[in-house]
Amino acid sequence: MTCLRSVLDAIFYLLRTGCQWRLLPREYPPWSTMHHYRRAWKSTGAWVRLHWTLCGRARIAAGRKVCPTLVIMDGQSVKTTERGGVRGFDGHKRVQGRKRHILVDTLRLILTRRVEPAGISDQRAGAPARRLASRLPPDPHRDG
Repeated sequence: MTCLRSVLDAIFYLLRTGCQWRLLPREYPPWSTMHHYRRAWKSTGAWVRLHWTLCGRARIAAGRKVCPTLVIMDGQSVKTTERGGVRGFDGHKRVQGRKRHILVDTLRLILTRRVEPAGISDQRAGAPARRLASRLPPDPHRDG
C-alpha cells in the first residue's frame, strides 16, 4: 500500500526543486507510482478542488466571502527558447516568447492562470479570463 502523504511530499519536492521524476530521492515511492497519482488527481480535478477549497478557507479566515466579487488580471511577457510550447512576438515589449496571465482576488490569491503566445493583447487575453472568472464557484454563504 502506498502512503499518499509520501506521494504528496514527492510531488511538492519535484515542484520545489524542478528535478525530473526519475531523479527523485529514494526516500519517496517509485517515480511511476507518484506520476500515476499526479495524473489521476489532475484528470479527476482533485487539484482544482483542493485549490478552491484552500482559497475559500483563506478568504473566510481573512473575514471575506468565499467567492470574490472583484478579480484583477495581470500579464507578463517572457522570453522563451525556440523549442516547445506556444510562442509569439510582443511588439510593445519587443519580446519573442510567451505571455503569462493570472487572475487574482483582492487578497492576492491566484484564482487562475493562462499561458499564450506573447503576441496576444491583454484585451484579447482578457476574454478567456472573463469567462474563467464567470465560472468561479458559487458562494455557499450568499443569501438567495
